[in-house]
Amino acid sequence: MLPLLSSTPDVFHAVGATDLLTLAVGTTPTENAPDTGGLADFLRGFFGPLFLVIVSIVAVFFLFTREITRFAQFIILAIFIGIVFYVPGIIEVIAVALARAMGVSTE
Repeated sequence: MLPLLSSTPDVFHAVGATDLLTLAVGTTPTENAPDTGGLADFLRGFFGPLFLVIVSIVAVFFLFTREITRFAQFIILAIFIGIVFYVPGIIEVIAVALARAMGVSTE
């Protein structure tokens, strides 16, 4: 039977750590972390046109079936989701505005 943690004490002594938390925090290299700076722009560029196509198809379906009330509800919801999706800072602005309206300090 193979011991599961046979090299753990050696790793602790090599790093100078005394517990697993120190080992996990102390050996995490920040220089090897993935660069996520353009991730939001990439996702917005990828899912933006897909979102518009889906909204268009569903809207045309509601118009052809003559469900004007559902069409109006869907368009209002799609506009709200589109604003949240295409304007990235809007969630923070809304949260700060709501907090100030409730009397919470936001500084």
